[in-house]
Amino acid sequence: MLKHRHIEVFHAVYQSGSVSAAARALNVSQPSVSKVLRHAESRIGFTLFRIVKGRLVPTDEAHILFREVRELQTRLDSLQQTTINLRRGSEGRLSLAVLPSLGLDVAPAAVSRFRAKNRDVSIDIQTLHNDDILRSLYERECDLAVSYDLPRHPRLAHIQLASGELVLLFRKEDWPDAPERVSLEMVAERDVISLSSTGTLANLFNEEMGEETPVRAQVSVQTYYVAAALVRRGAGVAIVDEFTARACLSDGMDFRPLVEKAAFGVYAIHLEDRPLSRLQSEFIRTLRETIAEISA
Repeated sequence: MLKHRHIEVFHAVYQSGSVSAAARALNVSQPSVSKVLRHAESRIGFTLFRIVKGRLVPTDEAHILFREVRELQTRLDSLQQTTINLRRGSEGRLSLAVLPSLGLDVAPAAVSRFRAKNRDVSIDIQTLHNDDILRSLYERECDLAVSYDLPRHPRLAHIQLASGELVLLFRKEDWPDAPERVSLEMVAERDVISLSSTGTLANLFNEEMGEETPVRAQVSVQTYYVAAALVRRGAGVAIVDEFTARACLSDGMDFRPLVEKAAFGVYAIHLEDRPLSRLQSEFIRTLRETIAEISA
């Protein structure tokens, strides 16, 4: 049976590729790493690494074992981070998780505005996809999460900040006479960069396009900012959230709302059993004001 120290050393050696590098990462001596590794091999009954042409090479068994160890080590690291976050407390510190599309302009603008009035507050920002937001809140990696998905979980509470809509992002040179609003039939005539991920906006996109509006979608992405980068390079047009589109406006880029308006909400999410602090409530107000100004 492997103990935690065995797992920690095996994980470090496997990732770093050598005993010396693992020792530096763990801040221990090389003999100590070698001793723990030999002890681990004796307990499990098979070899984890071999020397091949002067290099340390994992065995087939090590490759299989690492898949399990990697997940376990990730959970242990998460536990450690959760402990640190709990010890720090929330006073004078704000930790945010935002969707990548909101990290382009909305979150930076709100943070800048908030910091102008709260110079002594430290702020941590991470961009996460929808599937990771719940975990981040549970593990105290963030105090607030800002998302388009309305959470469906009894432990999560939310505050709606604003609403937005899907729009068509395109290069001006590709569509110089674009109308004020574009129909799905117009979109279907062009090469469309589609969204392959899950979530509110992806579902909304798929519902709007439907089977009756076939599109030439030869490129698919998981995030809207990658779709926007592809549009900028001339790979096609993309239906994205309006906040991504506004962040990408330039002399060469433009967007139009859809005739068939596809609306969604923007929510601030927190754990229900953790009442909002004064700082969090103030930031939510700042975020709402910022979104309103950007949308206007």
